[in-house]
Amino acid sequence: QVQLVESGGGSVQAGGSLRLSCSASGRTFSGYAMGWFRQAPGKEREFVVAITWSGDTTYYSDSVKGRFTISRDNAKNTVYLQINSLKPEDTAVYYCAATQVSYAGLASASRYDYWGQGTQVTVSS
Repeated sequence: QVQLVESGGGSVQAGGSLRLSCSASGRTFSGYAMGWFRQAPGKEREFVVAITWSGDTTYYSDSVKGRFTISRDNAKNTVYLQINSLKPEDTAVYYCAATQVSYAGLASASRYDYWGQGTQVTVSS
């Protein structure tokens, strides 16, 4: 089992920044690829970004490329999501997730085994 806890969400104005964190406990964190997904009210959960277990490869959705940056610190069992140039359409609950999938399929929520409880990000115009 892997337990995931997100933090760092909040309310910001458009153009602002946030840094989300996802702390993991349980099984060896470094053995899991990590992803961030988000779900806005009335919408389906969507893929945002993922990082392989070693951190050597990252995947971004087109809507966040250039504004979001994922990173991980395996020594601290933590993955980070730096969000810059926030837009109102970024408003959502952000979830981190863990999977033992190595590379292919990291954009698919169904490939993830463990999920955090989510952290709310609200962007006002």
